[in-house]
Amino acid sequence: MVKLNENIRFVRKQLNLTQDQFAQQLDIKRSLVGAYEEGRAEPRLELLQKMAAMVRLSVDLLIGRDISQLKEYEKKSLNSKEVLVVTVDENNRNNIELVPQKAAAGYLSGYADPEYIKELPRFKLPILNQGTYRAFEITGDSMLPILPGTIVVGEWMEDIQTLKNGKSYVLVTQREGIVYKRVFNYLQENGKLFLVSDNRQYAPYQIDAAEVIEAWAAKAYISVQFPDVSTKNEMSMEQLAGVVLELQQELQSLKSEKTIKKSS
Repeated sequence: MVKLNENIRFVRKQLNLTQDQFAQQLDIKRSLVGAYEEGRAEPRLELLQKMAAMVRLSVDLLIGRDISQLKEYEKKSLNSKEVLVVTVDENNRNNIELVPQKAAAGYLSGYADPEYIKELPRFKLPILNQGTYRAFEITGDSMLPILPGTIVVGEWMEDIQTLKNGKSYVLVTQREGIVYKRVFNYLQENGKLFLVSDNRQYAPYQIDAAEVIEAWAAKAYISVQFPDVSTKNEMSMEQLAGVVLELQQELQSLKSEKTIKKSS
C-alpha cells in the first residue's frame, strides 16, 4: 500500500530541503509539513501539484506509487529542481513560445532558463485554449509530407510514460537534439522509446528514456508551403504496422540477449 507521507518525505529529501525550507517553498507552515510526513494530515490537491512539479513528477505517481522504488527512467528528474519554464500574457495566460531552427541548439541548454525562454518569439492560437504549448521549427524531410521549415505546435507531456504508440511528438533529447518523430513506447519493457519517420527512407531507431529532456505531443502545424499530395514518401498504415512488428522483434531479440548474458 502506498504511503503518501513517505513519498512527501522522500520528495523533500531529494530536494535537500529542511522541513522549514520545504514549507517556505510551498508557502505553508512548517508544522503542516511535519503533519504530512507523519501521516497526521493529507495535503490538498493544489499542494500535491506543487510538490510533484518540484521534482517533475506527475501527481498520479506521487500518490499512486512508492516513488523511492521507481525505475531509473521514471525518477531521472527527481534530483532536479527544474520545472517547465513558460511565459504569460497580461491576462496571466500561457503564451506559445517558438523555438526557431537557429535557436534549436541554444534550447538544449536554455530550456530551463527563464531569461532564455523570455527571449523566444511568442504567439497565440485561439483554437488551443487549454494546456501548455510550445512551437518548434523542424528541419529535414524525415516526416514528409510535413516539410522542412514547418512549425509544429506541441502540448507539454509531463510524464513520458503516457506517450502513445504511433502518435507524433517533438522530443528534446540530450544526444539527438530536437527531433520530430512518431513514437512507440516500450518504457515498461526495456526503458526505451522507438522513433519512426513517416518518410520510410529513414530507418527507425531507439533511445533511452533518460535521454529525453522534454516531450511535446504534436497538436497543430503552421507552414507557408502546402504538402504535395502526390508525394510517395508518406507511410501507409500497413507499412507502419510492419515497422512496429520489426521493432517488437528487435525488442524480443534484446530480451533474449539479456537472458543469455545472465545465464553465462
